Amino acid sequence: MRRFLSFNDYFKEKFNTKIAKLSLDIGSTCPNRDGTLSYRGCIFCSERGSGDFAGDRLLSIDNQINQQKYLLSKKWNATKFIAYFQNFTNTYGNIESLEKIYTYVIKRDDIIGLSIATRADCLGDDVMEMLKRLNEKTFLWLEIGMQTINENTINIINRGYSHKIFDENVKKLKNNNIKFLTHIIFGLPYETKEDMLNTVKYVKALHPFGIKFHSLYIQNYSDLYNYYLENKFDIISKDDYINLVCDSIEILPKDIVIHRLTGDADKKKLIEPKWCADKLSVISSIDKELKNRNLPIII
Repeated sequence: MRRFLSFNDYFKEKFNTKIAKLSLDIGSTCPNRDGTLSYRGCIFCSERGSGDFAGDRLLSIDNQINQQKYLLSKKWNATKFIAYFQNFTNTYGNIESLEKIYTYVIKRDDIIGLSIATRADCLGDDVMEMLKRLNEKTFLWLEIGMQTINENTINIINRGYSHKIFDENVKKLKNNNIKFLTHIIFGLPYETKEDMLNTVKYVKALHPFGIKFHSLYIQNYSDLYNYYLENKFDIISKDDYINLVCDSIEILPKDIVIHRLTGDADKKKLIEPKWCADKLSVISSIDKELKNRNLPIII
């Protein structure tokens, strides 16, 4: 029987207490949104940079942390937290200013780690030096939205850089012992099951610290919605998604930490697929299928 590590499982074992993530917004932007690459961004990205549930960027960092702690207290009994800088690209901008913010946050007694969302094309030498310094001070990892290794799909979703650049830059992270996780999306336009599992096999070979699984969901007032109206590509079914996640868990090494099994769609904006609106049902169905396959995981 193979046992896999969930986020809760891994961090409870490491820190001997319940750990929760605080989603924060420091007003970052993205080279794919500010005109450096384009003004359009990745076609699935929301107005808030895939961080619709993060703190209010108009609040100070301390106030955001307190706000998020209060919201999470209704769900989790946690006293120690990961500061998760979620919105947009948080290694893009003035590195000195960014490092001051990160250093300030990790000095708080309630913050035991730092998670930084970014893009693989925003990991220059100055960024790498900052990350090495932070890595010496706290439990650090990067969250990088790979989504797929298929170049045709990468062009469709307007990611803005090739898989070769992704591969080269994340290997620099590995060489510097900086942990990172990859986000992958199942159900991207025109991708086959083979395409999606090829991405998973790449992750297996790369062997990152962790992985997040997402299903593609289409929200109103997005470029993806407009693309869907024009092209009407197939929408992934709930059963297919569940099986793909479980197939992936069978493929991946058991020490890769599974940080997420499915994403959080904004129910008010959700167009397709409707099953994404019930996250608990999706997670429960994945858990049931894992047990059927004799693949236990602590959700």
